[in-house]
Amino acid sequence: MQISRRQFFKISSAGLGTSSLAALGMAPALAQAEVRQYKLLRAKETRNNCTYCSVGCGVLMYSLGDGAKNAKAKIFHIEGDPDHPVSRGSLCPKGSGLIDYINSPQRLKYPEVREAGSKEWKRISWDEAIDRIARLMKDDRDANFIEKNEKGQLVNRWATTGFLGSSAASNETGILDVKFARGLGMVHLENQARLCHGPSVAGLAPSFGRGAMTNNWVDIKNADVILVMGGNPAEAHPVGFKWAVEAKTKNKAYMMVVDPRFNRTAAVADFYSPIRAGADSAFLLGVANYLLNNDKIQHEYVKAYTNAPLIVREDYSFDDGLFSGYDADKRAYDRSSWAYELGADGYALRDDSLQHPRSVFQLLKKHVARYTPEMVSSICGTPKEDFLHICEKLAATCVPDRTTSILYALGWTHHVGGSQIIRASAIVQLLLGNIGMPGGGINALRGHSNVQGFTDLGVLTTMLPGYLTLPHENQQSLKAYLDERTPKTLVANQVNFWRNTPKFMVSFLKGMYGDKATAGNDFGYHWLPKWDRSYDVMAFVEQMHKGKANGYVIQGFNVIAAAASSGKVREGLAKLKFLVVIDPLQTETASFWENHGEFNDVNPAEIQTTVFRLPSSCFAEEDGSIANSGRWLQWHWAGQVPPFEARHDGKILGSLLMKIRELYEKEGGTCPEPLMSLDWNYHDPKDPHPEEVAKQANGYALADLFDDKGNQIAKKGDLLSSFAHLRDDGTTTSLCWIYTGQWTQAGNMMARRDNTDTGFGNTPGWAFAWPANRRLLYNRASLDPAGKPWDPKRAFLHWDGAKWTGADVPDYPVGSPPNSGVSPFIMLQDGVGHLFSMGALVDGPFPEHYEPEESPIPANPLHSGSGKSPVVRIFKDDLPSFGSREDFPCVATSYSITEMFRHWTKHSRLNAIVQPEQFVEISEKLAASKGIVAGDMVKVASKRGYIRGKAVVTKRVMTLKVAGQEVEQVGIPVHWGFEGTTRKGFLANVLSPRVGDANTHTPEYKAFLVSVEKA
Repeated sequence: MQISRRQFFKISSAGLGTSSLAALGMAPALAQAEVRQYKLLRAKETRNNCTYCSVGCGVLMYSLGDGAKNAKAKIFHIEGDPDHPVSRGSLCPKGSGLIDYINSPQRLKYPEVREAGSKEWKRISWDEAIDRIARLMKDDRDANFIEKNEKGQLVNRWATTGFLGSSAASNETGILDVKFARGLGMVHLENQARLCHGPSVAGLAPSFGRGAMTNNWVDIKNADVILVMGGNPAEAHPVGFKWAVEAKTKNKAYMMVVDPRFNRTAAVADFYSPIRAGADSAFLLGVANYLLNNDKIQHEYVKAYTNAPLIVREDYSFDDGLFSGYDADKRAYDRSSWAYELGADGYALRDDSLQHPRSVFQLLKKHVARYTPEMVSSICGTPKEDFLHICEKLAATCVPDRTTSILYALGWTHHVGGSQIIRASAIVQLLLGNIGMPGGGINALRGHSNVQGFTDLGVLTTMLPGYLTLPHENQQSLKAYLDERTPKTLVANQVNFWRNTPKFMVSFLKGMYGDKATAGNDFGYHWLPKWDRSYDVMAFVEQMHKGKANGYVIQGFNVIAAAASSGKVREGLAKLKFLVVIDPLQTETASFWENHGEFNDVNPAEIQTTVFRLPSSCFAEEDGSIANSGRWLQWHWAGQVPPFEARHDGKILGSLLMKIRELYEKEGGTCPEPLMSLDWNYHDPKDPHPEEVAKQANGYALADLFDDKGNQIAKKGDLLSSFAHLRDDGTTTSLCWIYTGQWTQAGNMMARRDNTDTGFGNTPGWAFAWPANRRLLYNRASLDPAGKPWDPKRAFLHWDGAKWTGADVPDYPVGSPPNSGVSPFIMLQDGVGHLFSMGALVDGPFPEHYEPEESPIPANPLHSGSGKSPVVRIFKDDLPSFGSREDFPCVATSYSITEMFRHWTKHSRLNAIVQPEQFVEISEKLAASKGIVAGDMVKVASKRGYIRGKAVVTKRVMTLKVAGQEVEQVGIPVHWGFEGTTRKGFLANVLSPRVGDANTHTPEYKAFLVSVEKA
């Protein structure tokens, strides 16, 4: 019998070991249904969500176990949840292998330690592990905690031990991470977002007000045109991608793909065009130039809902790649000139005719004028006719009744200019009037299942939950912090919702320190660590490498496989005193000290790092919530208890924190007050329950609350139902203000399962979406200022005479009537979308194309000099590690494949079977020049190291003509390593450079130089 790969996955997800011939497709459908019913007889069904990408697909887990003593339930079957509004019962090849992930032979069973210099793991008890780790952490904290800096400022920070959080653990774990790390004074607190979607927040928030996907997965079906650029959703988000396919089949949408490779998304698109990796900004700014030159913009939208009419300061300028205010010695900008000209009333001056030479509109036209079709083609390698075709299709949606939806992922964020690539896409969509529209928007397809949640929760070096910022050391009082962080309104009558920052911050501090946070002590503000510089992953690797870090606690994060330039990460880990890895699986990070031949050629005897490996639960064994790309907080339930001696993350953190506190109580030590003042008053402090943590994140009324009219809105002790109820006087608490409403007096809103469609695929009764259960951000922009829908067929909201209502929660003051003058981008100071982002980004108020740090061409055609970003993140010690185009002539770009998810699925037998070993993709022309044929082993090298893999010689990768020369690109999947069920392979990031986006320090993984040779 022959079966297709799709059939193989379908069969395998049912469980090969217990499948009958009927399940193998050798009997009618009725027989297959009977087999399923028989198979699931007596089983317990538990709802959960897939742990891989951020589509957040619903899964049904089936377990057996009669509840008798010593008889534990065990999951034996997983399938898609047919009720789920996004996945509708589907699972992709990754999700189909979830049962193999849960039962992977690489699951960690017991706490283990690798002593300094040892060649083996040693099993230890949980008590010994917790005792030893607590001792190491306390000793390092006591020796290196900084109460006051050299200027005498109170900073209360601990910088020599870092903490990496997971991007797949629950939000409740994330909250505990924040409390644990900040309570100890840690400033290096990070998660996977730093290495993947950090630029999404940096690019989207200054453009629209929030750093999240503007629409949602299902809404993609409403688009007329879909541009997939900087992503490959057919492979990376297969189930979510079904909504793009539905737009094509039911809405006759025209789908275009722009990518360095002809990928699986391109295979089902209407049009594909190649692009050189790293040239996306030039392409998008060329689109903006086309729209402006050909008058293909939605004029009324642009005038009313963007900052196009506002006047910029006279001292702002741009010339030859540099904006005004550049300091070459500091490699940084003074951004003060990137601002509006203000009138006597303090509001921005404007010219509604858009003719003023310093209006944003005219400055934008001037800025993008250099990006002609010819220039775009030269920089990008995209054929001019292809570029113009894409421009024409996008331009057709400048009319009110057509929309474009842009889908992107790591192909944009994994660049040194990632934040500005996303800004460029925002400019295009604002000019077309596509933001706030059903079927429009910019849809950031996040990778890991809860990377959105961990970003929301501020598990990042200079952030706090709800996109508040951790105080800088110069902000020595709560008042100083709030004065600097609370924005002033720049246009009359605008909402400027961040004006409520004092309410959000004080409520957070009450959540952190409980009753010990009072008005008399600035609500415990001084206990928070204050930062002096970014302690992001790149910076902490540098710190480790210099021997200035002592400890690292890593939870569900394979940093040696994920961070840039794996070789340097490996060397840095080897200089630590201790490393604690909390994970369900064996990882290369935990075993970095082991010799695996050329895959990890080290001498264990020389590595004096003590490594602890602690087994944690996986997604199927925990209750809690995760946030998908569409900002949906979905509650899931455990289908079995963690196997062997594995523990929930919360229990590991709780036990460790209580042990550290116990040591301080017995011994004293350096500055225990912030730690001892932390509110960790859970039912069982050593094992906080997800439900109580979720409620704490939501927030409570600490006194009876009344609205402006004297009506009671909450009783003392009530869970809050809205962040509008938060106060700055200490009478409310909320650990994450944007999550307020997730668990109210009415119950757990995240657990709701009403999939009723209220219009356009909107299902507000399913789970809870931040903020305020809105599913389509900026939705008031779907109507003109008078309240008339731009497109009557997309009447998403309407004014009923007293308030705004409709298919969604209005993203707007519900009582502000049509023509009130209140603009729809309520999170921004001026109420409008930003074509000009002012000083929000450190590398410019407009995007600009800069060459990658490793460029295949001798010069940037747009600039004199290097033509590279003048403020890109580079450490001096890393400069010798960059290669030249002469030695490394090919452009490498990394990516993911359908059957695998980062470095997790190589532990799953099903996925390992279909993608067992490492490969690279090269063009036919490159292969011919090197004497390589399909299946040959090839060596791909950068200045930093090399990998070997099987050659896939393909037409999918093309030789491009860039700036008058031929450029070859090499595709490098990232999924293998020296741990797992697959054949051993190389960590692909050994090739990538240590250079980061200027705003987020997210490293460059998609455009760097390599050589290719037959091995």
